[in-house]
This record gives sequence, structure tokens and C-alpha cells, in this order.
Amino acid sequence: MSIRQEVLDRLTSLRLHQQRGRRAPHKPLLVLLALGQLDRGGSSELAWSQTQERLSDLIAEFGPASKTGRAQSAAYPFTRLRSDGVWTLNRDVPMDLVGPLAAHDVVGRLDAATESALRKDPDLVRRVARALVEQHFPPTIAPDVLTAAGLDPDDILQAPGVMPVPARRRDASWRVAVLQAWDRQCAFCGYDGQLGHASVGVEAAHVRWWAFDGPDSPDNGLALCVLHHKLFDFGALGLDGDLRIEVSAAFTARTPAGRSTYDLHGRMLQPRPGTQVPAIVHIS
Repeated sequence: MSIRQEVLDRLTSLRLHQQRGRRAPHKPLLVLLALGQLDRGGSSELAWSQTQERLSDLIAEFGPASKTGRAQSAAYPFTRLRSDGVWTLNRDVPMDLVGPLAAHDVVGRLDAATESALRKDPDLVRRVARALVEQHFPPTIAPDVLTAAGLDPDDILQAPGVMPVPARRRDASWRVAVLQAWDRQCAFCGYDGQLGHASVGVEAAHVRWWAFDGPDSPDNGLALCVLHHKLFDFGALGLDGDLRIEVSAAFTARTPAGRSTYDLHGRMLQPRPGTQVPAIVHIS
């Protein structure tokens, strides 16, 4: 096996914590942060004092909701990524503890062999970064994750794919079927703009992300406008078990345009007869 392939395999096969069927992307976010640091400065070295806040922000914005404190959430991947054999710390500290990280301002970095291979091969950095966001985030959010990690999304998302034989194959007909089922209009706000004969700004959205084993099935899809698709994937919007739209209490807006999102709260989905609605297993 080539060194390039070995690095790809190791960085895209991280062991992730799972809770209620959802994988926590803490380790991939730390690796992306290290790749951004490497891309900018030639070294993946990240000091805890300078990284804690950035990593905490990434986890809070793109990870699952957690009752754990921000520093504690960042300490998990910063210490536990060592167990995957791709991360080293300049001091041997216990797993998960914030105190020793702060007391000694511990420095972490990708292991020497991995960093050397990445430094010599900028294309490998792009391939790894693309693979990580495609594995763990939907396409609506991937550019935001890369930008927040200090990487150029236009550059990264044009890199060649690294998974020649995906574990699951997408259903090429799923998108068209979902849009047709929902009359090519946003299931939340009713937007149905067209340019000529083509819908514009309306997308097929997974209720349960593909990255979290959401299937390409009619009961896992909604037609959503671009805005509400992104808000849905971010968790600003959701559904309850009665198919009513929920607006997250964490979502805020100041302008009338932004505050119009509040009006969606409590609105029930109104599919046409025969349309398969999202299954409870995917909503939950």
C-alpha cells in the first residue's frame, strides 16, 4: 500500500463516538482544523490555548447538541484522537481532562509520518478534507465546515473523490421523485420558483442525513427551498412527531425577513394526497 493511500485510509477511518445512532464528528472537525493549519503555515501544530475556542466553536456549530461544557467538548477529540494513531501530544495527559491541557498548554499535531506525507502532497490534503466533509456532513453544510476550519471550500470540493467503492450507493432517481412528490415546492414555505420549465431554488432534502445512514427513500425526503434546506440541516428548523415544523429556540433574527422564519413554528406539513411523509424513525 502506498503512503498516500495509507494516510487517506487512516484519516478517513476515525473511530467516532455514537449516541442514539448519531455519530459525533468531533475528531473529523479537529483533523480539518489541523489540515487548515497545515495548509496555511506548513505545520499542523495546534496549541490548546489557541485552539480550544476555535474547536469548541466548530463542535457547537456543526456537532450534535450537548450538555457538556464547551472546553470539555473540545478536550474529548484533542486527547482521544491519539487512539486512532494519527495525533500526538507533546505531553502525556489523561484522556478527556481539561485541567492538564490548560495547565501545561499542551500542543497537539498530526503524527510525523502523516504530516510529512501531507506537506509533500497538497493534493492529498484536499482529498482528505473532501472525504471528511462528505462522510460526516450534508452538501449544504460542507462549505461552511471547511471555511470555519480555515480551508478553501471551492478548492477542496473540486478535489478528486477518494472513495472508489462507496459502502452505499445513492439512488439517482431519489431527487426527482422527492421533488415530484412535493409538487416541486418547499414543504415549509410553499416557494415554487421556476426558470423556464425548471425549478430553481428547490432541492430534495434528506430528513435524516445521508452521512448518518439516512436512506434515499420517499419517507426520508422533503422538497425544501435553498434557505429552509440549509436551516433544516443546521437544526434551526425541524419536525415533531405530528409533522409540525419546529423553529429552534437557538435561532434568532432581527429583520422582518429573518423573523419571518418564526412564523413557520407550529405549521403542519400539507402534502398532496398520496405523498409519503417523513417516517418517525427518521424525524427522531
